[in-house]
Amino acid sequence: MEIVLTALESIWDMLNEMSPYLLLGFLLAGLMHAFIPGQLFSRYLSGRSFRSVANAALFGVPLPLCSCGVIPTAMSLRKEGASKGAAVSFLIATPQTGVDSILATYSLLGLPFAIIRPIVAFLTALFGGQMVNLVDAKQDDATTTKAKSHTALAPTFAGKVKEALKYGFGEMMEDIGKWLVIGIVVAGLISLIPDDFFAVFKDNSFASILLVLCISIPMYLCATGSIPIAVALMLKGLTPGAALVMLMAGPASNMASIMVIGKVLGRRTLITYLTSIIGGAIGAALAIDYLLPASWFVPKMMMDSCCEESPSWFAIACSILLICLLVKALFFHHDHCHCGCEDNHCECGDEHCDCEDHCETVNFKIEGLCCSHCAAAAKKAIEEVEGVEEVDVDHASGNARVEGTFDMEEIRKAVESVGYKIKEQA
Repeated sequence: MEIVLTALESIWDMLNEMSPYLLLGFLLAGLMHAFIPGQLFSRYLSGRSFRSVANAALFGVPLPLCSCGVIPTAMSLRKEGASKGAAVSFLIATPQTGVDSILATYSLLGLPFAIIRPIVAFLTALFGGQMVNLVDAKQDDATTTKAKSHTALAPTFAGKVKEALKYGFGEMMEDIGKWLVIGIVVAGLISLIPDDFFAVFKDNSFASILLVLCISIPMYLCATGSIPIAVALMLKGLTPGAALVMLMAGPASNMASIMVIGKVLGRRTLITYLTSIIGGAIGAALAIDYLLPASWFVPKMMMDSCCEESPSWFAIACSILLICLLVKALFFHHDHCHCGCEDNHCECGDEHCDCEDHCETVNFKIEGLCCSHCAAAAKKAIEEVEGVEEVDVDHASGNARVEGTFDMEEIRKAVESVGYKIKEQA
């Protein structure tokens, strides 16, 4: 019982430190989503040049996309004209950071980590993207697809604010909420491991870095969820450099992203991508451990434990609000798939649906959808197929519904072009 209470106390302390910054980060992420047009990114990423690679890294660093969500987004940018180098730069920079994770990094690890993390992400992305341009000199130009024009009224300011809140505290919370909870729970469990278990790694930079690198490369971690794990490892004696490896290599790669990048962008690009991530993480880790003052990299929780300060009421209120939002996101989200019919009571699979009288309707499942960004990318790819009129894709169930007069093989190719595949057809 005492062990459980110790783990819960550790988790509660982390929540109180992170929750105000996380809530602010989710808000800023929603505002970026609502007020920055998506066309802005693809416009500046075309051409196999250093400029397109740098633009991709600059765009990617503040964007709050998780490891799974960045893959279809990058594949979509590639289809819209982004070079391979720009796509890889975006793939490296985006999952490693984000406005929410930068604020959360500051909350637990302090200002030096919060500054160094996006700088390392930017430089690693710059190197990786430019290496792809140099190594893959015969890369084919991306096939630019022209999106269908949809007539729609420009949203009002109030409408954009509503969209920002819905995205930041709704969709984004659903996307990374599970991984954030897993990260905090894992950190709590690490706190229970006896200190002598990590004795061989204590203050040993090379051993610590290699241990964390072997764990983080294949494992799925979001940028925010990796922070409490990095803190827990430092509290057990691993070096600040090893913690940085967890923050950078963990979110940047996992087995799913490795397989998709190898399939869509090619084996040579995959090798360059992994080499850049591993090399950048190790280089930055060694620089922190051997070139910078150790006093810069003391976790704030370690400093707070010396003073034994009680959390403020504001922090406690933010923690309670964050817990409520996470519970809602994890247990009360709904399947948003509908048939697109004018009749509000018409549901997918209803044999009396009036839509059947106007066009062909096909239901199928898409394999590999992890978040709303995955679903949005698959939906956008399907919408670009000739003859498609309506598309609904739900990431939670993988259900997709397409209406129109189209070739199903083209639908299949469109889904595969952004890294997914059709699992079964109803």
